[in-house]
Amino acid sequence: MKSKIFKLNIIVLFSVIFLSSCATNQFKEDPLETVKSLNLERYLGRWYEIARYQTSFEKNIYGATAEYSLRKDGKIQVLNSGFKKSLNGPYTSVKAVAWRPNDNIPGALKVKFFSLFNADYLVFGIDEENYDWALVGNNSRNVIWLLSRTPDISKDNLDKMMLIAKNQGYDLSKLFFVPQKARE
Repeated sequence: MKSKIFKLNIIVLFSVIFLSSCATNQFKEDPLETVKSLNLERYLGRWYEIARYQTSFEKNIYGATAEYSLRKDGKIQVLNSGFKKSLNGPYTSVKAVAWRPNDNIPGALKVKFFSLFNADYLVFGIDEENYDWALVGNNSRNVIWLLSRTPDISKDNLDKMMLIAKNQGYDLSKLFFVPQKARE
């Protein structure tokens, strides 16, 4: 039952994201500047959420991660997971599919949840050398994820990420820092 509620919350959230990205906003003429290069094979694997904007579908999720793996059809399998209400709470997960709709815009991906709707997944910052951290958002600036390959991140890398996000128009005062724990 709780899993169905979580999935319903995901559907509602991404509907809001989709509708808000269609609405007029202050960034309509100023879309996110996505990364110029994104090697999808290097991007695969587990990412820990270091910080995010709180959204209805993730509000009570701790220890959140996203795992990306290549499917046979060339698209990317997405598994978002975490723990409800605390790091010791019940495990929950939701699957999605991602793809790059235009190879000329390597940092702009689409994600489809529950075969119902697509949402933008715009990579607008990445550690180009090691792929140790990444920034993901949308043109409306109503979602953001600061991601790391490890459950914690150095102050230098966090400072770099926050500067990029600020320069791209994000309000850093809205960030929620996600409690994390290592996973096997």
